[in-house]
Formats: sequence, C-alpha cells, structure tokens
Amino acid sequence: MSCTKKPVAGLLPFYLKLYDDHQPDRRNGFTEFLQRITQALEARDIQVLPAPVCRVAEEFGPAIQAFERQGADCIITLHLAYSPSLESLDAFCETRLPIIILDTTMDADFGLSVSPSRIMYNHGVHGVMDFASMLRRRKRAFEIVAGHDSDPCLIDRTVELARAAVAAGSLRGTRALRVGHTFKGMGDFSVAEEVLAEILGVDVTQIGLDELDAAVLQVSPDAVAREVAADRACFRCELPDDAHARSVRVGLGLRKILDEGGFKALSVNFQAFTTCERPADTMPFLEISKAMSRGVGYGGEGDVLTASLVGALARAFGAVTFTEIFCADWAGDSLFLSHMGEINPAVAGEKPRVISKPFFLGGACDPAVLTCAARPGPAVFVNLAPGPDDSFTLIVAPVEVLAEGDGLDPAMRDAIRIWVRPRGGVVPFLEAYSRAGGTHHSALVLGEHLESIRAFGRMIGLQTQEI
Repeated sequence: MSCTKKPVAGLLPFYLKLYDDHQPDRRNGFTEFLQRITQALEARDIQVLPAPVCRVAEEFGPAIQAFERQGADCIITLHLAYSPSLESLDAFCETRLPIIILDTTMDADFGLSVSPSRIMYNHGVHGVMDFASMLRRRKRAFEIVAGHDSDPCLIDRTVELARAAVAAGSLRGTRALRVGHTFKGMGDFSVAEEVLAEILGVDVTQIGLDELDAAVLQVSPDAVAREVAADRACFRCELPDDAHARSVRVGLGLRKILDEGGFKALSVNFQAFTTCERPADTMPFLEISKAMSRGVGYGGEGDVLTASLVGALARAFGAVTFTEIFCADWAGDSLFLSHMGEINPAVAGEKPRVISKPFFLGGACDPAVLTCAARPGPAVFVNLAPGPDDSFTLIVAPVEVLAEGDGLDPAMRDAIRIWVRPRGGVVPFLEAYSRAGGTHHSALVLGEHLESIRAFGRMIGLQTQEI
C-alpha cells in the first residue's frame, strides 16, 4: 500500500466584476474551460475543491477560508480574465496555503488568423502579471506554471507542485520521536529542539528503552505470528524463526508507540541497545524499514531533522528512503549509498531479503535487517543542512541510480547498497556539497522530482541550492 497522500487542491477562478455588470452572460462561456482544467487535474489523482468564480475582496476571502476548512494542501489559481490584484491580494497573504498560479487560457492558438471575439476569453495573462507582481512585493511566495493545457506538461508540472505542497504541509506539524540520545559528538544534524519547532514546525519527543520495553511487553504472540506471516508474503525471509520473531516483537512495540503518539518521524540510536536481558533486546531495524514504507520518516543516530525531511517527502512522493553517502567510487565516478540496516522497501529494485546480522556492538541480540538495492533510474538526492544563525539550506542534486546496484561480490547482497552518479561527476558534487554545509544524513527520492522538490524548499521558506 502506498504511503503517499493524495493532494487536495483548491481551484480558484479569478474574474472581473466589471464584465458581469455589463455583459453578465459572457461568464457562461468559461464553464467548459473550467471543467476541462478540473478534469485534467482529477485524471492525475488530484482531489479538486471547487470555488465560485471570485471577483472582489468579499468573495476571495471566504473562498480561501473554505479551502482551509476542507483540508486543502494548496490553492491553484486560474485567471479566466483580467482581475485586479488588490481585490485578492490580502486574502492570499493571510493564508499559509501554498499558491500555484496556473497561467493558461482557453485557446491554444492566438495567431494572425484569430477573431477579435476571442480576446475576451483569452486575456487572463496580464491579470497573472498583476497578481504575481504584487505577491512578490508583499514577499508572499508562489509557484507558477505557464502553457496551454493541450500540452500534458502543463498539468503534469502543476500536479508535481501540488505534491510539493503536500510535503511542505506534512513537514509543518511533524511529531518526531527519538529513541535514546543523539550519538555523542555528531554535530552536523544537531539542531536545538526549539529551533526545529520555530523554523520547521517539528515537535520532538524523546524516550528511553524503558518506554519501549513497556510497549514490547504488550505485544501478543498472535500479533507476532501475523506480522511474521505478512513479512514472508512481502519479502524473502532468510533468517532463523526465533530471530525473526524477536525483531518483529520489538518492532511491533515501537509501532505501537508511533501509532499511539501520532509520530510521523523517527530516529533510533542503536547505541541504546546493549543487552539481550530486557524486552527491547534488539535494534528494530526491520520495523524502521517498514515504517518508512508507511510514510514515517527516519534518520539514524538521533537525527530527527533528517527523519522529518524523509517523512515529509515520502508522504508526497512515495519512493523515498533515508540514506548516507558511505564511499566514493573515484574510479567509476559514482557514490556508494548505504546505512547499517535501514532502507525503505518501496525503493527496492526487486523483492527485498530479510536476514539476521550480527550486532557489531555486541550485548544486544542480533537484529533482523531488510536488505536490497534501489531500482535504477533518475532520482534526487536531498539534504536539509543547518546553517549559521538558525538557518537551513535545502540541497537538491539530480542523480542516476545505477543499474549495477547489486555489485559483483555476492557478500554485498547482505548489505544495503545503492550506487548513484551525480550530474556533473563525483568530484565537483562532493566539493559543492560540503561547501553548502550538507550533512552526512540525507534522503533519496526516486523519480523525476527535481522541480517539485525545489518548490518544496521555497514553500517552507528555505534557501535551496541545486548541485
């Protein structure tokens, strides 16, 4: 089941009251055009909230408030005709919903052969300019997509921006759970919790293993058996039954805490797991991977910042995983991405395996780990980098996930493994990445989503840097 949220967009048509006053029947000519745009968005799995045609300030405000009440992720504007910007400006500056200006008109052809009677049905473009100019003067962020709807790219790009709005809204208000303390000495992703709350809208709760123990004790044998059976249906399970059941039991305890607390981001410090002599006796790598497939973001070693980013992107784009650049393949001009035992199975190129691996710290029982390679194709490497004075930079880099993702050494199949090639090459990428302050924990988003992820950064008010 996909973890992605279906975008909900309020479609707000602009018009000019002067035309209604003098030619009230003319507006009927736009009905089919409005339906055409609505149907095109709905055909791409966007839930469209309709609004009355708005002309004056007294109409724009209630329309936007209705979108907010109905849970819209964004507002898509459509200028049917010229509409004076000051009629709509205040209402749009008062809402936090992202604005997507759809700069299109009824007719694709307005060349030398056109009849002047078509002017009244195709002159919304200069209304867009008035509106966008004033939004910029008021420092109100917006996105814009221009073209005719006969070109599929117009609606495709609009839908991508709606997905960016889902990610932006999802990040704000994220409840993040940290199990154990942050890895001592790791500084790059360390951000004060009050800064996370103020700037990004992320609320952090930290617990220890005592709380996880209590949740694990409430997990029934029947629940463990059902989950093990589900794993065997979804994955290639190649581990002893007792190791599988043990990891599932701890994982279901963690899931109980996540579900009951409404947490959408998670970080677990593996150093907290030190003994087999307690209910939480193994690092819940398997559940962490499955949680990502449900849209719960993850970051390792106490990193709730990256966990919140991963979750927001996953709920918008689906095939998203927490990852880390482990090694540089200088000879092959690629980067090896991996981590201890966490990967979203939604990015897998083939049916993932579940195996038991020795816990290298000792003490705790050996964990079950889901392993796979990511499916090849275009992707976006994304990092949320803290900067000076409580600032953040969203670093985005188009990459190619390489087809030879399993490697040639059979032992590599027991590891989480992804090879990617950045656009422009490894050396300039790594230099630019560190100059931008990129951290060692990141997200990998499969698919052609560069434009929408850049828009996501703008929607949450971040400086965005493409490498």
